[in-house]
Amino acid sequence: MKVITLRNIPPEVARRIEERSARSGLSLNKAVISLLEEGLGVSGFGAPSVRHDDLDDFCGIWTDEQASEFDRALADQRRIDPELWG
Repeated sequence: MKVITLRNIPPEVARRIEERSARSGLSLNKAVISLLEEGLGVSGFGAPSVRHDDLDDFCGIWTDEQASEFDRALADQRRIDPELWG
């Protein structure tokens, strides 16, 4: 593996790397490598990473009330019939 030394990292960049490291439980080195891989669009094995964003508009748009209503509507379907599964 290639060793690279970085100098004069801007304070804001260093802070964000440290935050990423702490949040993900990775070492600073692994956090930097992960960020570089993401930025370059490659995975740890050199294969291009694929990022899909075609469903972003649909994710997380329900309110808590709507989600509860959906769960109530499916409650009967989620009930186990002991005679069938006993």
